[in-house]
Amino acid sequence: MTSTRSLRVNRITCTGEGLCAELLPELIDLDEWGYPILKDRTVPDPLRTHARRAVAACPRLALHTDRGRP
Repeated sequence: MTSTRSLRVNRITCTGEGLCAELLPELIDLDEWGYPILKDRTVPDPLRTHARRAVAACPRLALHTDRGRP
């Protein structure tokens, strides 16, 4: 059984580079200043790999995935 994953953004660390929205547009939009807005915190199974890549690519390490409840 796989556990659900959820996204979160550390808004203090984030500098609004926008790379996360480029890599994961299905779940992340940008506000007018370039900061991420999560459309949905729950990461669907088909997007897990993309979410991991977006987290790894964040230049400020502000994007995270957390395990949710199964």
